[in-house]
Amino acid sequence: MSKDTEHTYNNSSHSQANESDANEIGDKRLIDDSAYQPSVAEGKDVGKPVMADDTEATESLEDEDFSEDMSEADKETIKKVANDDNLSQAKSYASILVEQVMDAKETFERSLGSLFTSAFTAGLEIGISFFMILSAFALLSSVLPSQYAIVLASLLYPIGFIIVVIGQSLLFTEQTSLLSLPVLNKIEPLHKLLRLWGIVIAGNIVGGCLFAALMIGLGLNMQLFSVSDIDTYAEHILGFRWWVIFGSAILAGWMMGVTAWLVTSARDTLSRIVLVTLITGSIGFLGLHHSIVGNIEIFSALLYGNTVSLGRYLLFLVVILVGNTVGGVVFVAVLKNRTFLFQIEKVKEQTASKQAESKTSINTRRP
Repeated sequence: MSKDTEHTYNNSSHSQANESDANEIGDKRLIDDSAYQPSVAEGKDVGKPVMADDTEATESLEDEDFSEDMSEADKETIKKVANDDNLSQAKSYASILVEQVMDAKETFERSLGSLFTSAFTAGLEIGISFFMILSAFALLSSVLPSQYAIVLASLLYPIGFIIVVIGQSLLFTEQTSLLSLPVLNKIEPLHKLLRLWGIVIAGNIVGGCLFAALMIGLGLNMQLFSVSDIDTYAEHILGFRWWVIFGSAILAGWMMGVTAWLVTSARDTLSRIVLVTLITGSIGFLGLHHSIVGNIEIFSALLYGNTVSLGRYLLFLVVILVGNTVGGVVFVAVLKNRTFLFQIEKVKEQTASKQAESKTSINTRRP
């Protein structure tokens, strides 16, 4: 027998002996050789577990991140299903939701000045979308019918959203479902959520109105567009019954909540840009009503146009804010959270079943 064959035979015999001993004492630990594969290219030592380089926020969950009413078993189950360290696969459902809850919890802990400033910045930045759309509409309307010019110009809708999302400013419609998650999981009280929403909405609206007053006025003086262009685009937004605008706002809020979910699921900036472009581009193409962009669109017509009154502007703003909130909270936060809770219950049942099987197997081996 050669030395290599003898060495292999000895290792095999030794492994079988160890496995036999483990079975005799009822050791239920799984032997997973794949977790101890050496990686010469990465300079790892033989016998050391291969660990992921990326440390997710969900891997550092602490007891204070959960509701005080939650049992220890539930906390351990959530930590188990939220653990996501495989970079070669998409993030797990639980990992995305828990990461969103933790991000929202951090937002709750920020100072009021920081929240308002970030929201104000988002209001300014989102105005870039309307500025580009209006400029493109004025250019295209000279060669195309108005309805086609509006649709094509709306394809520039994602620009401001990309700036806001990648720059991590606080935009109400993106944060609507996100900020409600700690409340749904009884980590934060409802009154803090309402106060936070109020600060974000106020910052977004003030920033948007300031952008409309300064930049739209600048565009008029630069002859990028005219007053008639502003009025035409405003009527394109307002020319529906209130319940149609409300339904459109619900759908837009739903899509923005989905955007926040997909952005969290992405692992790199390029993927996030693509996702934001696709979702918000669809909102612009369909002409759905987004409260923060819509505020700039209609406030611009109130300041510089001839067709929008103050009462019409305020009614429109209230309807789309409520619609966006319903879409983001009900169709994203509540449903996603309920799905997560069902997943937790399933894992708990599977864990209990495995523990029962393990006890039965051990008892049958005893003399």
